[in-house]
Amino acid sequence: MKILVTGNMGYIGPSVVDRLRYSYPDAELIGLDLGFFAHCLTGATRLPETRLSRQIFGDVRYVTAETLSEMAGSIYAVIHLAAISNDPMGNTFEQVTHNINCQASISLAQLAKEIGVKRFIFASSCSVYGFAEGRPRQEKHDVTPLTAYARSKIEAEKGLADLADDSFVVTCLRFGTACGMSKRLRLDLVVNDLVASAVISNEIVILSDGTPWRPLIHINDMARAMDWGVSRDAGNGGPFLALNTGSDEANYRVKDIAQGIAKIIPGVQISINENAAQDRRSYQVDFSKFRSLAPNYQPQVDLSEAIRDLKDGLELMEFSHADFRNSDFMRLKVLTGLRERNQLDENLEWVRR
Repeated sequence: MKILVTGNMGYIGPSVVDRLRYSYPDAELIGLDLGFFAHCLTGATRLPETRLSRQIFGDVRYVTAETLSEMAGSIYAVIHLAAISNDPMGNTFEQVTHNINCQASISLAQLAKEIGVKRFIFASSCSVYGFAEGRPRQEKHDVTPLTAYARSKIEAEKGLADLADDSFVVTCLRFGTACGMSKRLRLDLVVNDLVASAVISNEIVILSDGTPWRPLIHINDMARAMDWGVSRDAGNGGPFLALNTGSDEANYRVKDIAQGIAKIIPGVQISINENAAQDRRSYQVDFSKFRSLAPNYQPQVDLSEAIRDLKDGLELMEFSHADFRNSDFMRLKVLTGLRERNQLDENLEWVRR
């Protein structure tokens, strides 16, 4: 079996590769990545890409059918992680976000279908629900994306739906907010940020009023779900499936996340801005369909374990970045730093000269 993983050199990619290597020990695993964050290693005792059969440095915007055929021959599945991956980056690079997250995703899927790929797994997001009061959102409910990032994900889903059939099964996994320790750790995610702050200063400062809802999912559980996508057939959910991916128990208010951290890291003080304007990015999500379709691939890592995972990982790294929000732990800072050094152009393409 041959599996292509795009965007494998980011935050989630190393966990996905580890999971695939565990489930398919003899598979030919190929990575495709531009390498923006290749240098952002954290606590790794081994370069994650050594678990691949092959690493290719390339841009998903310019992949051709010939490129896919040359790189891997007959690919069975594509796991598509490559994206501009959060709201701050999406707002800063709005057109590029649309080009990469939406247009390139659809084009890649079209090419994959042309060369006979059987499974296409797309990393989507629960952020497509935007501001959603009342009951937890199910897949049948309307989406109200509020940001360039969220809009790019739902627009990509629509394009992918048109390509799916019984021989080209498309699985769009609408993940909650990722968390957990990684060999390329990001701290621009709510749980990761709050744990890092607690480890550094024994203090958590919440700039909002703490009431917004966030569904959470550990990166190892994201990898488990993508593994399921590789094996899913059209009879289990249909040729095209957009699926909330996580667990009902992992819907948390931001202030509850902070309180969970304080229970695990002694002496942490919590400060909440009770007078803050309402954060409109707030939504609870219903994951019952995922439970029904993928009972053997359900999330295994709860919030407490994710917090301990991060705490232990940061301490093992001897983490001491008091100003971590202005460091390469924040993905937008990496990109803007590369731009300032004239290593990336305005379209986020490498400057070769």
